[in-house]
Amino acid sequence: MTFSIIRVARTVLHVTDLQASRDFYVNALGFIETEHDEEHIYLRGLEEHVHHSLLLKKADKPVVEVLGYKVEKEEHLTKLEALFQSQGLKTKWVEKGKQRAMGRALRVHDISGIPLEFFCEMETVERMLQRYDLYRGARIQRIDHVNCAVPDVQKAYDFYIDQLGFACSEYTATEDEKIWAAWLHRKPTVHDQAFMNGKGPKLHHFAYWLSEPMSLIHCCDVLASMGYADAIERGPGRHGLSNAFFLYLRDPDGHRIELYTGDYLTSDPDFKPIRWDLNDPRRQTFWGHKAPDSWFNETSTFIDIETGEEIAVHEPLLEQKKPEFII
Repeated sequence: MTFSIIRVARTVLHVTDLQASRDFYVNALGFIETEHDEEHIYLRGLEEHVHHSLLLKKADKPVVEVLGYKVEKEEHLTKLEALFQSQGLKTKWVEKGKQRAMGRALRVHDISGIPLEFFCEMETVERMLQRYDLYRGARIQRIDHVNCAVPDVQKAYDFYIDQLGFACSEYTATEDEKIWAAWLHRKPTVHDQAFMNGKGPKLHHFAYWLSEPMSLIHCCDVLASMGYADAIERGPGRHGLSNAFFLYLRDPDGHRIELYTGDYLTSDPDFKPIRWDLNDPRRQTFWGHKAPDSWFNETSTFIDIETGEEIAVHEPLLEQKKPEFII
């Protein structure tokens, strides 16, 4: 591999009401607001030393602009461009200065049509990890992963493993060993990027890591006390897959964010991916309670890196199962 992708690093969402989004993400969940203007809010977790990991942009429709990955060296961007172009995939440069706090960035569409961004440089800011006086809400620490619905999980899996250098921590397979869902990583945790069988490409959720499970519980109390109880979609609970504690929330525009903690290390080169059978209900929720229908049926739409138009979605290749059998 001639390039090194470090980790998932940011999500860019379009939202329809910046003040409503600020109330939710900053006042309720506890994100740090680095800065804002009339069209943008730049947010980060307490642990993060970079300018932002979540960018909210005012727009008419709540869509997803791009999912961002950090690379090790600037020259790796050119090598990534060559790879994507060799696959006949769309690429676009965003020069330094065109995005607040960002260096030069490469935007692409991956093999499933998902808009990705690769960058090396972002301005650094004060790390708030030990500013305990600023801890509130869920005490958000850092971005952890994204999960996307795609019509062909095997194709996405092969591309990320063989072409981008990701590794698999866990996966779900059918009885005839077809991959239904996969958890892939670059940083040494369970995942940076997950894929699930479904109508897509669509963003199912983006996730932030918390330091301990009580942050989930405290977040629920804060949300309820502030009138956001209806934002709680699923959880708190523990996944079988990843072993993590989770809480799924819907923001004012319907984008889904997962709060997440308690997974495990995947750095050893002899680590073997964990296989889950599609019919094993423990992988969805280890404790047994089921997810609501909205968790399976509602996702966020991506837009094209050049036109800004909504990306067309396609039906999954594998037959959809009843919700109780899906994670």
